[in-house]
Amino acid sequence: MEFAGADQIRALTERKLTNILLHAYANVPYYRRILRDCDVVCGNDVKLDKFSRIPLLTKEIIREQGENLLSADYKSRRPYENTSGGSTGEPVRFFQDAEYDQWNIATKIYFNAVLGKYLGQAEIKLWGSDRDIIEGNLNVKDRAINYLYNRKFFNSYRFDDDHIKQLVALNNLHKPVAYWSYMESAFELANFLLRTKLDFHPPKIVISTIGPLTDEVKERIETGMKCRVYNQYGSREVGAVACQGKEQGGLHTFPWWNYVELLNDKGQAVDQGEGNVVVTTFHSFSMPLIRYDIGDVAVPGGHRCACGRNTFQLRKVMGRTLGYFRKADRSLVHSHFIVQALFFRDWIKKFQAIQDALDHVLIRVELSSGHVAPKEDIDDIVTKTKILMGQSCRVDFDFVESIGRAASGKYLYTICEVK
Repeated sequence: MEFAGADQIRALTERKLTNILLHAYANVPYYRRILRDCDVVCGNDVKLDKFSRIPLLTKEIIREQGENLLSADYKSRRPYENTSGGSTGEPVRFFQDAEYDQWNIATKIYFNAVLGKYLGQAEIKLWGSDRDIIEGNLNVKDRAINYLYNRKFFNSYRFDDDHIKQLVALNNLHKPVAYWSYMESAFELANFLLRTKLDFHPPKIVISTIGPLTDEVKERIETGMKCRVYNQYGSREVGAVACQGKEQGGLHTFPWWNYVELLNDKGQAVDQGEGNVVVTTFHSFSMPLIRYDIGDVAVPGGHRCACGRNTFQLRKVMGRTLGYFRKADRSLVHSHFIVQALFFRDWIKKFQAIQDALDHVLIRVELSSGHVAPKEDIDDIVTKTKILMGQSCRVDFDFVESIGRAASGKYLYTICEVK
């Protein structure tokens, strides 16, 4: 399917949509009602021409419906629970399973190979690990996966000059073909290399994710790390959504894995300008996500690409934004560690963490309807924030009625106001 024509891609999409809709209708209480009311499924007949009638699945609906979104057979599918903060810091719980994992991993292996990094070649994952911060090491499963992938993991939650020097030493020893990295972490590494002029064995590629990759940031990373940088977009809820090809143009979606729509605020498809990202996953059978509104905004890029692929592209993604905070000693620490501490809290509808001084973090919270903030949860969040920021850091909570977008239209669920 890699270079399939438009008709082949359309046929594959229709077949996959039909399969997940029939499964959802037969096994998921929420969708049985929705698909019947929309006249999308009747018995074994699926009417894809009415697909757009299906209401968008939002985080609020996931919370309200709970077990009504689970498939009757989910326990037999080796399920596991996951969570996402979402673009607005709006945490939601959901279930995935072994089949989802296999397809998601295969898709990532595919686009790595497209960019020139093949399975087994050395790589460095420049990422954040809360376990590494709190417990001091990765667990057995993580170490086994890193070994099989020939991957070295480097925790970028703490990222002062001493830690970056350790990363440079690891890089020169491991000689990775590729980096899989937070956008902000690769950017800080590139700035460090340009500033210090240390010897650095350049990788072949950097795959940048978790943050919008602007042209200016991309150029800076490529100059500092002396390699090409490719933008990748995804989320915990739906896995890999799209990735740039070698031409560094639009981000290609994956028609065997998901169906991506860009819709305006009236629910109509857009072919230019900005649209809300809506994804239907084809292999989330334990808890189907059909027309799931991620909360991000993107610009469509058409279907034709110089690489010869005809898959739908995202020309630009403007979505979740988070980055580094500064400790009292001016060293950098990644704010995602604090975001993780806010997950799995039923009383939180939305949140936003703001560092407005070297020794102060303000956490804004929209409470879920009918909930109050338990003292033990507040204490736990404060403790974990201090683990990252230092014991002298003050942590305050501000309970507000609503948290909106920034003037740019982006969702900022962490903000650093310290220059």
